[in-house]
Amino acid sequence: MSNSLVSAAWLNEHLSDENVVILDTSPASNVSGLKSDLDGLVIPGARYFDLKGQFSDPKSPYPNTLPSPGDFEKAARSLGINGNSRIVVYDNLGAYTSPRVWWMFKSMGHEEVSVLDGGLGDWVKNGFETVDAHQKEFEVGDFESHFHPETVKSISEVIENIERSSFELVDARSKGRFEGTAPEPREGMSSGHLPNSCNLPFEEVLNDGKFKSPGELRQIFSDLKLSDKPITFSCGSGLTACIILLAAEQVLPNQKSVFDGSWTEYASTPGVVIEKS
Repeated sequence: MSNSLVSAAWLNEHLSDENVVILDTSPASNVSGLKSDLDGLVIPGARYFDLKGQFSDPKSPYPNTLPSPGDFEKAARSLGINGNSRIVVYDNLGAYTSPRVWWMFKSMGHEEVSVLDGGLGDWVKNGFETVDAHQKEFEVGDFESHFHPETVKSISEVIENIERSSFELVDARSKGRFEGTAPEPREGMSSGHLPNSCNLPFEEVLNDGKFKSPGELRQIFSDLKLSDKPITFSCGSGLTACIILLAAEQVLPNQKSVFDGSWTEYASTPGVVIEKS
């Protein structure tokens, strides 16, 4: 696998490395109904990454929107992150918010970032040490954002693509939400999908919170019959899209991006075509 994933054993071995920065991205709640029995457990030295509060655009009407490069840089520096930091991100749900944070750093030009495969659950399962509080004292970092706009797709680009078909679109929501037979968790929002998109529920690339093997992932993506065009990943609000993007990163060379507003933005836009099947 690529260095976008690291094992619990690797992290335990490098826990005290000078440049390693561990970020706990565990969410306070989630719309997928996932639950954790690991609340209160922290990997030693981990700093809390407040995805909703500090690292989402407060001016956006949509949840989880990527902040501006300047705001991201300021927030990352406040966590003591430097340009040479080797970042490892994890969450307490196996892989839920951590792939989003991995993608955010990559979008801002930081290459040395990995997701802890299996998250906090796999760390605990291996018997490695936990503490009950995050690290709160560190010097302000010198992180700089170098934004890669090609990693993000806007609503206008996605609508334009319905006719142009210049990139593939893969949706990480459940089969029921994609087909329009199950409701969206956000009240009053229609379920369904964009024309010419295909469905890969994020759970299908995971096994007990860990990413499936490269062989299994190759078969999963092969079954989607994708072309060699760039791939844009979507979901409800930009979170779980990053899970399947990270899975694709292990096995596909295609250029990859996220439709940041995802279904929440698309379904809220007047006049768009919503397919149900």
